[in-house]
Amino acid sequence: MRVVLLPGIWPPDIGGPATHGPELAGHLVDRGHHVRVVTMASAPPTERPCEILTVSRSQPFPIRYGRLTARATGAARSADVVYASATYAAASAASAASRRPLVVKLVSDPAYERARRYGLFEGTLEEFQDGGSPPVAALKRARTAALRRARRVIVPSRYLAQFALGWGLDAERVVVVPNPAPALAVEEAAERHGLVFAGRLTRQKALHTALDAVALVPEAELLVIGDGPDRERLEQHASELGLNARVRFVGSMPRADVLKAFAAAEALVLSSDWENFPHTAVEALALGTPLIATWVGGVPEIVTDGVNGLLVPPGSPDALAQALQRFLGSAELRGRLAGAARSSVEHLSAPLVYGRIEELLAEAVR
Repeated sequence: MRVVLLPGIWPPDIGGPATHGPELAGHLVDRGHHVRVVTMASAPPTERPCEILTVSRSQPFPIRYGRLTARATGAARSADVVYASATYAAASAASAASRRPLVVKLVSDPAYERARRYGLFEGTLEEFQDGGSPPVAALKRARTAALRRARRVIVPSRYLAQFALGWGLDAERVVVVPNPAPALAVEEAAERHGLVFAGRLTRQKALHTALDAVALVPEAELLVIGDGPDRERLEQHASELGLNARVRFVGSMPRADVLKAFAAAEALVLSSDWENFPHTAVEALALGTPLIATWVGGVPEIVTDGVNGLLVPPGSPDALAQALQRFLGSAELRGRLAGAARSSVEHLSAPLVYGRIEELLAEAVR
């Protein structure tokens, strides 16, 4: 097959989608397929498993999105199928202009993400599905129109699949394919210590909840990896709580260093108010690191309470603190959860997951 990939981000960008794109491209190339990537970028690509075509993010949004659509359309004309994990409107337009089938991977509700970015909506993903202002309704219509062109809509969780079906998408086209647990050659620390968080510092991740919980557990120490619009506010909050000696903000780090931090920690903390199917959760479990997380979105599809982690309600520092206290206070519990972590994601091996996406691309071409 000749495949055009449209990821939203690409290394040196960080995040789950920035991991997915290169790994899928590498899998397809290794399987003998021809792959071209069309993406927006702020810096030269640092991973090149195939040809990478970029449009600079320094340009105003309407200009760069138009150029992205034009480049994607040109690439699609010499391809068999278009695969998009973001920029769905551009992908839909490229698919229509080139008359090539489209397969998309949803990692969230794109209308919801855009509405929050534009300051049009402040509630949860669940609340967003009902009603909304005229601008919000327009975003929803545009989202659904772009996705309806896709022959397959891949979602990583049953949680997100329920929303996609609620948008009126054909149930036969919506397919659940979880995010993969990568094969990681990371040396485990001789002795694990402390807790770790990794992700964008945004309202979604609700790190303030984790900070409030850590303040209630004197023996808890937390390493915060990541950057984002809320970093300054969160650092100030940690200082006001007197956590400067127990919470470290280290900013963004290369993925290899993030994985080393996971392998050295006793647990990954995920205090999100909403989530889909977080890459960090799967990566941590693949390294034998259990989770202490909120039971939101697709997280319960990855973490089983009392088996490979502990689950608590979102927005409750007290409940999270109790889980931290229980975890840190019991060597037996820590050992049992860590012992089950790796085996809990064995069925999500990268070859199996990317092989399934390859099958879906081939089905779309037929």
